[in-house]
Parts: sequence; structure tokens; C-alpha cells
Amino acid sequence: MADGAIDQDDFSELPGELALLPIRDLVVFPFMVVPLFVSRELSIGAVEHAYSDDRLLFLCTQKSEVADEPEVRDLYTIGTIGKILRMRKLPDGQLKVLVQGLKRARLERVVRERPTLVVQVEVLEEIAPEPNDPVEVEGLIRAVKESLRGLSDVGKGLPQDVMTVLLGLGEPGALADLVASNLGLRVPAAQAVLEAASTLDRLRRVNDALAKEVEVVAWQQKIQTQAKEEMSRAQREYFLREQLKQIRQELGDLDDKLEEIEALRTRLAEARLPPEAAREAEKQLRRLEGMNSDAAEASVVRTYLDWLADLPWSKLSVDRIDLARAAEILDEDHYGLAHVKDRILEYLAVLKLKGDHKGPILCFVGPPGVGKTSLGRSIARAVGREFVRISLGGVHDESEIRGHRRTYVGAMPGRIISGLKQAGTRNPVFLVDELDKVGSDVRGDPAAALLEVLDPEQNGTFRDNYLNLPFDLSRVLFVATANQEEPIQSALRDRMEIIHLAGYDLEEKVQIARRYLIPKQKAECGLHTDEVDVGVPALEAIIERYTREAGLRGLERRLAAISRKIARKFAEGQRRRVRVRAKDLEKYLGPRQHDPEAPDDVDQIGLASGLAWTPAGGVILHVEAASMVGKGGLTLTGQLGSVMKESAHAALSWARSRAKELGLDVEAFGQRELHVHVPLGAIPKDGPSAGITIAVAIMSLLTHLPVRRDVAMTGEVTLRGRVLAVGGLRQKLLAALRAGITHVIIPLANEPDLAEIPDRLRQKLRLHLVRELDEVLDIALVGFVPARDSLASGTPKPTTSPHVGLA
Repeated sequence: MADGAIDQDDFSELPGELALLPIRDLVVFPFMVVPLFVSRELSIGAVEHAYSDDRLLFLCTQKSEVADEPEVRDLYTIGTIGKILRMRKLPDGQLKVLVQGLKRARLERVVRERPTLVVQVEVLEEIAPEPNDPVEVEGLIRAVKESLRGLSDVGKGLPQDVMTVLLGLGEPGALADLVASNLGLRVPAAQAVLEAASTLDRLRRVNDALAKEVEVVAWQQKIQTQAKEEMSRAQREYFLREQLKQIRQELGDLDDKLEEIEALRTRLAEARLPPEAAREAEKQLRRLEGMNSDAAEASVVRTYLDWLADLPWSKLSVDRIDLARAAEILDEDHYGLAHVKDRILEYLAVLKLKGDHKGPILCFVGPPGVGKTSLGRSIARAVGREFVRISLGGVHDESEIRGHRRTYVGAMPGRIISGLKQAGTRNPVFLVDELDKVGSDVRGDPAAALLEVLDPEQNGTFRDNYLNLPFDLSRVLFVATANQEEPIQSALRDRMEIIHLAGYDLEEKVQIARRYLIPKQKAECGLHTDEVDVGVPALEAIIERYTREAGLRGLERRLAAISRKIARKFAEGQRRRVRVRAKDLEKYLGPRQHDPEAPDDVDQIGLASGLAWTPAGGVILHVEAASMVGKGGLTLTGQLGSVMKESAHAALSWARSRAKELGLDVEAFGQRELHVHVPLGAIPKDGPSAGITIAVAIMSLLTHLPVRRDVAMTGEVTLRGRVLAVGGLRQKLLAALRAGITHVIIPLANEPDLAEIPDRLRQKLRLHLVRELDEVLDIALVGFVPARDSLASGTPKPTTSPHVGLA
């Protein structure tokens, strides 16, 4: 084995086929002696093959360092034929070899790939300078040597023995190769020098690289000198960053910060910002360029620019409004709700004809689980837009809507702007959920902020506090939902069209369960359609015994519980089809949770049935009255609100004022104590709807006449005995149906509301329309005789109360 370098003249004739050794991050030049660590199986095979033969290799550099098993197309075609001077095996299995470059060569073709990659190469002869170029050659040689001395003067010289050899060389090719091999060039630049066939060209490239290196080192020294003079020890980190920045700029590389700023500028250009937003973005970009990358303010500006780039300033979904298709989608997603679907189709028709819609915002109001949110999704499907939902339940801070100013730590845009970013378009269907549950405190009133958002005349220039720029919301199709209408701020309610969703009766719930809920639960539990059958009687029993709601969420939970239990049976090996029957429900759902509301067996004195409406739907409200010896006082219990208490006092005052006409003992009022109680005392109750119910219970007690058990009633009573209109009529009628009531007394002023009551619902009830409390007593009390004065008065007093529907 040779102990040192060898003379190239000993290898004037080199073999044409050699083992190929790919090198990751180094270009080997002729005359260059370099140690290599060989670890890849293919490379170890090449070294061992060459070492066992003539020790000659073709050294070729990879185009990419990351390729672990490079193919021929991953290598540069120009390389160097090298000689293995030494080889030693390391404990970890690697080989350490010392090689010397001999001649440049070109890869012609692959002879074989396994077990060792052997290629045919062609030795490249140097193109000597033209006879008329000796002056240029000599000038380049001197310039190279002068640059080497200059590099040594600025403190980055080569080792002394290498400098001695280089300064003594007069052959231009050898000088170019040796300088390039010691200069530490990057692979692309070094490969360009190696591939230059002309000696003169190679020398020029080396001279340029050397001159650039001298200039970079000079700049480095200048930066170091200035930094030491201007910066303290605490600013050392900043100095290092500046030094790296200058070096990269001189080498032609882009700084990471500059790359980031250019990427932001590109994204902002693609977002097509409006003029005002574009000016603000450019201003903030210039600020970011002048900031330290690690400064806290730089992070704030960068986040702000990210928001500007991500918002859909100019992205619009194309509307695809087909009213026939929209009607199909609404019918697919919802059963019943005919008047709601008609209003939605009218809304979409106007949107199709005008292209924009600046009418009132649709607001769906109804109990939980009646399909308010899913209606918003159906509208988005019908028009082909993105759908976004935000819930405002429990929101008290105005900044949740308008965003926080950027001066605050952790500032972010409000929910409106965040929702638009999530949608990715400027015209989504935007559902504002739980509008009635918005609160207010010292941090502001979110409902007031929503006025600008939901007003078509103002939201074209909505300004979020974080962006501090106008954003056009006029193309957004806003839809709102609420459980109750009353808590919504009046000014906000004035900007919306309220559409009431009362709830579903028994037949509707059965159909919805069969069409939607049961197939959904089968799919979620992995059950096949033919494996489970839930009959109509079983569904009716579930609805009556285990749910008491206007919506469908409780019913869906019960069906999910049944599906899970059946899925367990099939998972344990059952193969028979399961039929769920009404008598099996306790096995699946446990004891019944509600007994069906039914009238009492007998008519009772002092017990009247009223109808009330809650956010969860209509309910039956029983009012009890009792009398005892006392001083004529009135006791009210059952957690009654102020309105119900006033109704009770008004009813008692009406009875006292009409005592003689009604045949009551006037003196008894001062000797008896009245007590009115509404059961379920743990639940607060209030509202005017129970006025005539309380009056009937009191009059039944005073006249000793029982109240008909098949009659329920709702209506507000005045001191003069007038019956006033109330709300929630459909929900109350549904509650009467659930309780088995056949006669319902309602105010005559509610007659227009009957147009929204389905015919099949009216056919099951006998509806009595009344104007005066005397008429209520005539219907509700068994054996009641109307006062003669009222019959003689000008007020019409029919013997049979007007009604709607069939008996």
C-alpha cells in the first residue's frame, strides 16, 4: 500500500471501466487528496472492488445529498478518476479511505449495477490555452496568487504547506484544480469548475470565486469591527444575526426573514385586497422589514398580516338557485313545517331575481330540537354556498363580535370575521345561533354590536376592531335562531323577520322518527336496515312515556339507546331480526319517565286546567283553589311571577265586583281566606296566559260548581272581565292533544292565528273562541247560569260559544 501521493504520469493509460463511488457533499478534483467515510452498502462494494484490483475508482458527486441509494440519473456525469491510497475498517462497519484525484472523466454508460456499480468512462483531456493567450494566462495566474495572499492577509489563509505549493505552481490547470479543492466551494459552484474543459475557463472561474471570497471576508472583518465598536456585550446576539445577514447577502442567498416577507407579499397580492386594505398591508410589511425578527411587535404584525392574507376579500361562491331543487332539499331534510318552507322559498326567489337581498334577516324562533339550525344548513345546500355557524349563548363581551384592538395582548378578530375566514368565501350562509341568550355587562352589549352586522344598510362597511379596516358583509346571507322572541333586543328584533317553529305533534314525530331518526341511528350503530324494526305503536309509546318535549332531541336519544342495546346483541352473535314492541320498552329504556297526561275521572271544584308555553313547548298547567275561614285575604303559592299574581288579584276583584249578578254571598268575601296554588312549586312560573284559568278556579270555588275535566283554557283576563290574546297558540294546542283534552277555550282575538294551525290538528279539538270571562265560565263550569245583567246588556251572549273544528 502506498504511503503518500502519487504522480499522475504513472497513470497515463487508465482503464475504461471503473467502479463508481457516489459522494454526497464534495467534489473531488485532480491533484486533490481527501479522506472519505464510506457507509452505504453500494459504496462499500465499490471501494472493496477497486481495492482488490487496481485501486482505481470513478468519483462522482450526487445532485442531492438526501438520496441514500442514488441512481445514475441522480449523479453528475462529470467526475474524477481517483486512486485509493489507504483503507481502514472502522468498528461500526464503515470504511475510512484516503483517495487522490487523478484525471477528469465523463460517465458514458453503465456496464453493470450489481453487486457493484461499474461504469464506462471517458478521460477528458484538458484544452490548453491558445498560443496568443499567454498574457491572459499569466495575468490570471498572478491574480489568483495575489488573491491567495490577500486571503491570508485578512486572516483566512490556507495552511502554510498548501500555500507554498500553490504559490510555486506555474501550470494553470493544476493551479485551478488545487485552489478550487481548497477553497471550500459549494457543490454546484465546484462542479461547474470541474466541468470546465478549458484550462483558461477553469482558471477564470477560480479567480472569480477567490475574489468573491476575499471580498466576503473583508466585509466580515468590517462588520466585526463596526459591531465591536457599536454594540455592547448584551447585544452580541443581534451582532451575530447582522453578520449572518450581510454574509448571505454578499453570497447571493436570501435571508429567511426576506423570504417570509416576500411570501406574505405574494399571499396578500393573491388575496386581492381592496385599496384601503392594500395600503395598510403594505405599510405593515414595511414595518415588519425594519423589525428584529425576535421582537414581540414583529410577531403581532406578522399575525395581523396573516389574517389579512387569509380573509376572503374577493372570493365568492357562485349561487346555484333552483327553486324546485331547493324545495326537494327542504323536504329531504325536514318533515312538515309547510309555512316555514314556503317563506324560505320566497326568500330564495327574491335572491335569485335580484342577485342580492337587503330585506329582513330570517330568524327562526322555537323550542330546542325543532330543526332551526338544520334549516340554515338546508338553505346553504339549496343555494350552493358554504355554511358557517356561531353560537352566541352566554356571550357578554362586545369584543366577541367586533374583535379586540391590537394594542391588547392576545388580540384576535371577532367571531364574524373568524367565521368568514373559516368559510373561505365572502358570501356564505352565516347562522347566528342562540340569539336570545346574548347578555351584556360592563364590557359592552354584544346585541348592540350585532345591529351593524345584521343591518343590510350598514354591514357593507363593517369594521372589526382588530382589522381596523372595512369589510363588506352585504353579500353574506345571515340567518338567526332563538328559543324565545321576547329576550331579543327590540332594535335587533326590528331588523329581522321572526318565523315561529312551534314543535311537532305525535303523528309528525312518528313520521320523522321513521324517515330520519331511526335510519340515522342504525347507521351510527352499524346496524343493517333489515336487522331492526321499530313499529308505530312502539314509537308512540316512546314519545308519550319517555319524552315530553316540543322537539326531537329526547326522542333521538331514546332511539340511540335502543340501537346501542340491539347492536350489542348482534356483536355478541345474535342473527335474528329484532322487532321493538311497546311492551318491550322497559327492557330497553327502563321504567317509564312520564305518565300520559289525561283528564281526571270526575269534574272537581276549584281545579282548572290551563295551557302555558315554555321554551321547551306547550304544557298543561293545573290551578288549584281552596277556601278557609279567615279575613278575606288571598294567598298565592307555586313560585308565581308578578304577572300571574296580578292576574289572580284581577280575577278576585272581578268576582267581587260582580258578586250580586253572579249570585255570590258578598259578606263571605270578608270571612273566607282564598288560597290559589299552582303545582310543581320548584319551577318558577309567570305570564298572562293563566289569567282565565285562575279566574275559573276561583269562581268554581265561590260558586261551588265543578270545572269540566275535558276543558283546558288560555287567555289573559282584565279587571273588567275581558279576555285578551296570548302567544304560543300552536304549542298550547299540542299540549292539550298530548293530555287528551277535547275542548280548548282561547281568546277571540287569537282567531287570526288559527290560519297557521293544520287542519288535522283542528279536527281533533273543539276550539271555543271567547271575548268575555262570562263566556269562559259558561263553558268551563258545570251548571253555570250566566248573570242576567250581562244577557240584558248590549254585549252579544250566545248560549253556545263559537268554535272551530269538529266535535
